[in-house]
Amino acid sequence: MTCVDDFRLKFGKKEIVPIIVGGMGVDISTAQLALETARLGGIGHISDAMVPDVSDKRFNTTFVKDKTKFYRLNISNSDKSSVKFDLGLLAEATKLHVAATMEAKRGEGLVFVNCMEKLTMNAPRETLQVRMASALDAGIDGITLSAGLHLGSFSLIEDHPRFRDAKLGIIVSSVRALQIFLRKNAKLNRLPDYVVVEGPLAGGHLGFGADWAQYDLATICAEIIQYLKNEQLDIPVVAAGGIFTGSDATSFLENGVAAVQVATRFTVAEECGLPYKVKQEYFKASETDIEVNNISPTGYPMRMLKSSPAIGSGIRPGCESYGYLLDGNGNCSYITSYNREVAAHPNSKNISVMDKTCLCTHMSNMNCWTCGHYTYRLKDTTHRLADGSYQVLSAEHIFNDYLYSTDQKIALPKQPV
Repeated sequence: MTCVDDFRLKFGKKEIVPIIVGGMGVDISTAQLALETARLGGIGHISDAMVPDVSDKRFNTTFVKDKTKFYRLNISNSDKSSVKFDLGLLAEATKLHVAATMEAKRGEGLVFVNCMEKLTMNAPRETLQVRMASALDAGIDGITLSAGLHLGSFSLIEDHPRFRDAKLGIIVSSVRALQIFLRKNAKLNRLPDYVVVEGPLAGGHLGFGADWAQYDLATICAEIIQYLKNEQLDIPVVAAGGIFTGSDATSFLENGVAAVQVATRFTVAEECGLPYKVKQEYFKASETDIEVNNISPTGYPMRMLKSSPAIGSGIRPGCESYGYLLDGNGNCSYITSYNREVAAHPNSKNISVMDKTCLCTHMSNMNCWTCGHYTYRLKDTTHRLADGSYQVLSAEHIFNDYLYSTDQKIALPKQPV
C-alpha cells in the first residue's frame, strides 16, 4: 500500500523525503527540531521571529536587555516611533542562531528559515533585508517567506551572492496571491524554488478572512497546480495545514503536490520549544477549546487555544524590549487598544484588553498558545499516563509515523517503563 516514503521531493538532482516541518515561532520550531528533521532526510525549519530574544535564551547574549536599557526613558511614552532596531546587532543575532544550527546539521535533509513579512520592526524593508541576508551569510539552506505577500522581498537580496544558490520559497493561500507574487518578481528572472500552499486549518496566523471555513486546502492546491501547468512553470507545490496523518499526506502526494508541510503534531515533540506544561494543554484540548480570533496586531486571523494567557491580558506594551510589530511609523494596534483601556479605567491597577494582545511579550513568554485545527486529536497519538498526563513523543517517532503509516492509522509510541 502506498505511503509517504514512496515519494520524494526533487530539487534538481537532490532528492528529499517530502516531509517539511513548519517554522513555528517564537522558537517553537527549535534548532533541535529542525536538525532532527534534517537528519531524518526531510526539511526542518527554524524561525527568525524575535531572533534577538531567541539568541539571548540560546547563547546567553543580552540583546533584549541592552535594547530595553537603551530605550528605558521611552517606556512610559505612547509614541514608539523612536524605538528602532540596531541593524548590526540584528544581523549578529541572526547569524548566531543560523550558523550554530547549520554547523550542527547532519544527514541528507535541509534546514530552512521562516521569515515573516509582518514582523515590520519599525523599519520593514531594512530589517527584512538584514534578516534574510544574514541568514544567507550564515549558510542557511533556504528561506521560506511567510505572513505577507512579499512582493518586494526577492529584490531585497537580489545582489546577495547566494540569491540563486539558496532555496527560496513563498507561502500563499490562493492562486491569486501566487500570480501577484510571480508578476511582481518577473523582472528578476528568479522563480521561487517551491510554493507552500497553506490552507484554512493551519495553526497560528491564517491567510484568510473571517470566511476561512469556506475554503479547502485540496481545492486550492489543485488550482495552483493547474495554474503552474498552464503557465509551464515547474515549481514544486507543498501542501500545508490540517495534514494530520501519513494517509492525509499520501493523498496530497498522489494528487500532485511535491511535499507536505506539517507542524501541529510536532508541537508535542520532545524537541519542540513549548514548555512541558503547555504541551500538556495541547494534549488535553478538545475541539471546542480551539478558536480563530482577531487579537493579533498583524491584522491576520489567528488560531489558538481559548485558554491562552495572552487572551484578555492587559500587559503594558513591551516595545522597548521587543517592538517587532511596530509598523514603519512606530504604530501597533495593541498600543491603541491598551491606551483606550487605560483611559477608560484610570484607577485600575490591572486592566484587560480583549480585542488585541501584546503578541511580542506573550510569544516570548510562551503564553500565546497558537495551534492547528486538529490539535484536539493529539491525545490520540500517544498514551495517557497513570498521573493523568500524556506521554511526550520524539520527533523521530512522529516523522516516521508520517513516513510509513497507511489506512489512517497512527502508531503509538512505546510506553515508558
